[in-house]
Amino acid sequence: MTATESLIAAAEAHSAHTYHPLPVVVASADGAWMTDVEGRRYLDLLAGYSALNFGHGNRRLIEAAKAQLERVTLTSRAFHHDRFAAFCAELAELCGMEMVLPVNTGAEAVESAVKTARKWGYRVKGVPAEMAKIVVAGGNFHGRTTTIISFSTDPEARADFGPYTPGFAIVPYGDLTAMREVMTENTVAVLLEPIQGESGVIVPPPGYLPAVRELTRERNVLFIADEIQSGLGRTGRTFACEHEGVVPDAYVLGKALGGGIVPVSAVVSSAEVLGVFRPGEHGSTFGGNPLACAVALEVIAMLRSGEYQARAAELGEHLHRELAALAGTGRVSQVRGRGLWAGVDIHPRYGTGREVSEKLMDRGVLVKDTHGSTIRIAPPLVIGKEDLDWGLAQLRGVLGL
Repeated sequence: MTATESLIAAAEAHSAHTYHPLPVVVASADGAWMTDVEGRRYLDLLAGYSALNFGHGNRRLIEAAKAQLERVTLTSRAFHHDRFAAFCAELAELCGMEMVLPVNTGAEAVESAVKTARKWGYRVKGVPAEMAKIVVAGGNFHGRTTTIISFSTDPEARADFGPYTPGFAIVPYGDLTAMREVMTENTVAVLLEPIQGESGVIVPPPGYLPAVRELTRERNVLFIADEIQSGLGRTGRTFACEHEGVVPDAYVLGKALGGGIVPVSAVVSSAEVLGVFRPGEHGSTFGGNPLACAVALEVIAMLRSGEYQARAAELGEHLHRELAALAGTGRVSQVRGRGLWAGVDIHPRYGTGREVSEKLMDRGVLVKDTHGSTIRIAPPLVIGKEDLDWGLAQLRGVLGL
């Protein structure tokens, strides 16, 4: 038995089978490349579902983390620490907002956004107690907590976990008429991904996000944008909402905010919205801890330069041009996405998304499938054009081109 086989067998024996990973065991990584326990190198075209936007082992982020590790890593929110104020102020400024509610994981941030919207609805909008409703979109992926899967339309994420949390209305993604029809005086928020990631990098119809923004303003409803995967440079802008000139009432952020080093997430909004909380009504032991703040502050500084957004835009144009050519061959049914983010639907005669992912792995490229026929491509924003082209050449080879 090889080292890879032995480690995979141990993982299968001792961990709950909540994932079906590709049969590769990573031992080290640098930039856009990972090396397994056998010494074989792989080009990472997934980037931890956007958690690694700045690449593996980014020196700026590693140095920021190391410096903070020597000072203090955790105080809990029982005390102030010297990185917290700067983190909140600078993240709010990056978002064009006023206040930050720091937590840890993406799902925790979405849960916090749900609680924020409901409390705002009761305390500011005047919705009767226990009557607040939030509108979400079909095909969404906002996390896997009990409340979040209550408004999922994915049977795998939802089945056998009931009873489910009430208070949500699900409408088709991109359908403004359906959204308008389900809104009532008790609607407190619309929660959307500006680009749906897990569904296969689904970009909404042009004009949809601005229309949602207009409708929510008209109905005195919060527009909450889940930019956990799409935000912080991935699409060629700091936020995917920017492509349509939209500023939501709140951003939900995570993944890349922790630089691939520590989990960092946050809800970022106005003082009117986040100001509804009083001490004791919400909290998180590790939320906004010193180590998280130190890393996230460096992420924010890197994004302020605009370098990574510009890189994602430029390389993204190249990526989508190359993928569009594949669609013209009939091997690929459809390509969607923005910036360095693409969903590629493989024609069934050339294999499932899983089969194509495994064949790419054999050629030294790592991607991940979703919903049967789709593979997702989301390399670190630091990837070189030559490496990206090499990865695309492997995809063409898998498809027999």
